[in-house]
Amino acid sequence: MTETDRLVATLKRLLRRQGLAYRDVAPALGLAESSVKRLFASGRFSLERIVQVARLAGYTLAELAQEAETTGERVRALTPAQEREIVSDPHRLVVAACVLNHWTMADILAAYRLKEAEVVRHLARLDRLRLIDLLPGNRIRLNVARDFEWRPDGPIRAHFRRHWLSDFMDSRFAAEGEVESFTHGMLTEGAIARMREELARLRRRFAELHEESLASPLPKRRGTGLVVGMREWEPREFAKLRR
Repeated sequence: MTETDRLVATLKRLLRRQGLAYRDVAPALGLAESSVKRLFASGRFSLERIVQVARLAGYTLAELAQEAETTGERVRALTPAQEREIVSDPHRLVVAACVLNHWTMADILAAYRLKEAEVVRHLARLDRLRLIDLLPGNRIRLNVARDFEWRPDGPIRAHFRRHWLSDFMDSRFAAEGEVESFTHGMLTEGAIARMREELARLRRRFAELHEESLASPLPKRRGTGLVVGMREWEPREFAKLRR
């Protein structure tokens, strides 16, 4: 991949992140939407065009180059100490959850009763934790890989199990877009291994759909939780009857 290819690929990702489609790019470039599509498909961008699209996405050329350069160096996990620092402050946890869903500073302030100075303070702390890069104008660049995951035995997962799991499951799952499924069977070790692979693919697909949804404006995106668990298990009342 050439340097120009990396810049164009990064531009595509940034536009999706900002909820901008080709029809939004066209007026800025003085082109028809179909011409913009062909431009991105061919990748034949002049430096001037790259600067114009980067500006539309809210980035300078230098920031775009840095974004392209660090794409392969994303954070995939935090340390337990870093996770504890996030979960220790309820407001910081809210801000962290928002930025992981690509919210802007304005989105956070519009949705939650938080002061601007407090949000900036939490964003600065998330910057020091490398979860984000806080850019001039309080713009946010998410600095995590697509496969970023909270530690399986870490403070964030523990907080979820202790405080949020029962709240999540306290539903009839009957509303539009909700689904609950439970099944039970007896599997071999090989079948369990294959099932684990299927669950990993499901999680990756969820991440892909999350990224695709960034092309839509925030009001059209709904916070969606997916909980999947699998373990060797027998109901307690069954176990009591065991010989």
